[in-house]
Amino acid sequence: MKMLRIFLFLFTILVIPPSVSAQQKVPILIYHSIDEFSGQGSKELYVTPENFEKQIEYLRKAGFTLLTFERWEDISKVNKPIFLTFDDGYKNNWEVYKIFRKLKTEQFQPTATFFVIADFIGRSNRLSKAELKELADSGIISIQSHTATHPDLTKITNYRAELKGSRDTIQTITGKPVIAVAYPYGSFNSSVIEQAKRYYKFGLTTTPAYYANEGLKDGEYLLPRIYIKYTTSLDEFTKIVEGN
Repeated sequence: MKMLRIFLFLFTILVIPPSVSAQQKVPILIYHSIDEFSGQGSKELYVTPENFEKQIEYLRKAGFTLLTFERWEDISKVNKPIFLTFDDGYKNNWEVYKIFRKLKTEQFQPTATFFVIADFIGRSNRLSKAELKELADSGIISIQSHTATHPDLTKITNYRAELKGSRDTIQTITGKPVIAVAYPYGSFNSSVIEQAKRYYKFGLTTTPAYYANEGLKDGEYLLPRIYIKYTTSLDEFTKIVEGN
């Protein structure tokens, strides 16, 4: 019996990759604006650049690997996988790019996914076509779809325009595949999932939970996300990303 226990222990540490446990509880974070709050909109949808930089510094120090959905299969191959997502395509998300370039090292290569509303591209407070192209070409930011006009997808019928139309528009701008959609307001139902499957490999909700590879039907179209808010302290952020 003692030899069996030793064998099982050695098998665990030598054969099973160390990231398997992490694969069972992967944080997918959701942000909106990276800016000082100026009194317009919902304060909790802002994170200051200073606080965001501290959060990325923590991820670097703690040995996290930041992934985009193009590298989904790497969840089981890397140390402490995590996804950072940003909804709506606000111009202030350029701060993310600047902070990533500032903090990147040979060992720490930060990446993130911007989910942009296709028909809002180029508005005064949204990223422009040229900016999206530069971000996509950098290899640091993945540009994905947040639909064409940001409707509640459970209340529409023109799925093709919202899902395929937005995908095609963004792909034309970036020259990169668009493989993921973030459902506006986090709203979805069985019809939304079936339509999303026609055009994307991944669908993201705002269900507040960690991703766990539990073999759920359509699990990659039900991806949960955890909000990082204006009031999220660094201690709270640490607990969130570490799964405490």
